[in-house]
Amino acid sequence: MTDHLDHYSSARRMRDAVRAKEISARELLELHLERIEQVNPRVNAIVSPDPDRARAAAALADEQLARGDDVGPLHGLPFAVKDTHDVGGWLSTSGSPVRADHVPEQDELLVQRVRSAGAIIVGKTNTPEFASGSHTFNPLFGTTVNPYDLTRSAGGSSGGAAAALASGMIPLADGSDMGGSLRNPASFCNVVGMRPSFQRVPQWPNPNYWEVVSVQGPLARSVDDLALLLSVVSGPTDRVPISRQDPGSVFDEVPPADLGGLRVALSIDLAGGFEVDAGVADIVRAQGAVFEQAGSRVREAAPDLRGAEDTFRTLRAWHFQASYGELLERHPDSFKQSLADNIRAGESLTGADIARAYRRRSALADRMREFFEEYDALVLPVSQVPPFSADMEYPADINGQVQATYLDWMRSAFLISVTGCPAMSVPAGFTDDGLPVGLQIVTAANTERRLLAIARAFEQQTGAGARRPTL
Repeated sequence: MTDHLDHYSSARRMRDAVRAKEISARELLELHLERIEQVNPRVNAIVSPDPDRARAAAALADEQLARGDDVGPLHGLPFAVKDTHDVGGWLSTSGSPVRADHVPEQDELLVQRVRSAGAIIVGKTNTPEFASGSHTFNPLFGTTVNPYDLTRSAGGSSGGAAAALASGMIPLADGSDMGGSLRNPASFCNVVGMRPSFQRVPQWPNPNYWEVVSVQGPLARSVDDLALLLSVVSGPTDRVPISRQDPGSVFDEVPPADLGGLRVALSIDLAGGFEVDAGVADIVRAQGAVFEQAGSRVREAAPDLRGAEDTFRTLRAWHFQASYGELLERHPDSFKQSLADNIRAGESLTGADIARAYRRRSALADRMREFFEEYDALVLPVSQVPPFSADMEYPADINGQVQATYLDWMRSAFLISVTGCPAMSVPAGFTDDGLPVGLQIVTAANTERRLLAIARAFEQQTGAGARRPTL
């Protein structure tokens, strides 16, 4: 029954096989539970698993099909939710000791949508404390490592999600992204991750849904599968009145794209905005030839991102202080030092500081609009380094230039965050020692369909995402 289906089959293939009754939801679940049992002890991507609850949900999914019920677009697909996202009745810790026993009463909106679409939740995916930092470790569950090299980081903060996908433990995963937390782990683990435009994926409950830095979004092993999940988690809701009004269904099918004639701006370092490891730079630079061979017009160019770093750091510190300041006061010894410092950085911010950040953010958005009148896509590194040692909190230096904080080495991602533009990490190649490197593709605000089309066309040109880890 499962001769042509395995744990690396596409999510769409798995979904269609369940609907056609080539395989039951229970059998598909057992295939993945066996894989989790086999590789998760080494990778440590999935935390708080509950196989019995998952089996009950899979049995119900099979009963619904047997009755001829209408089923959702993810019906029967195993799924694991990032541990920062609440699942009703399920341990949801955010990787923090202060939430070690937190079991929420209800699903948050993204989880409601995934479950309503028929997905079978098997557990949570590991994350750094409160999703802070692009390396996934915490005092509750330990470190998630890279499936391509178990001594290296899987990235973060959606590192558990990306590592679980790359390992074949789940076919789809959700994540969130402030400074690169969907894109960075996708790059490190050779999968696909999208940071959508602001409010493309509405977040509820969320006391700060007006803020413009943090978003939720999808990860997958291919652009087609990512689009499937985006179609489920995006779309308007009256609970978030500023959510985008396009229905999620517009993303279900990726439109065809011809890279011929595409106007591509290639930038290795955003006009000197950051250091890039030489191996990463070589791989990213080589992708210009991939676009050119497909008929694109490629020029080295970068948008004017003056003020982007100060804008990001200000809004991030404000967000962290507003979200976790009271918790830090009550539990001053229960936060990692880098996170505590980031929270405290928000305490001294004034109204004038926040207003200046929002004015700069508006100016950035306007300059990006002008930039994308001249170009169809901007391509650049996702991460400035390849996956680094899992024993480090963050890279100490890049090309000899000291990285003083856990944010410094993430400029290639967070400078894009504050532009409001959608961005994707797509597998681009491997370093000489076999470590994955992704290409970041950026398009104009609210043009996710164009971004998906370009990303899939690029994916088909390289085939890098088809290379699996040896576990």
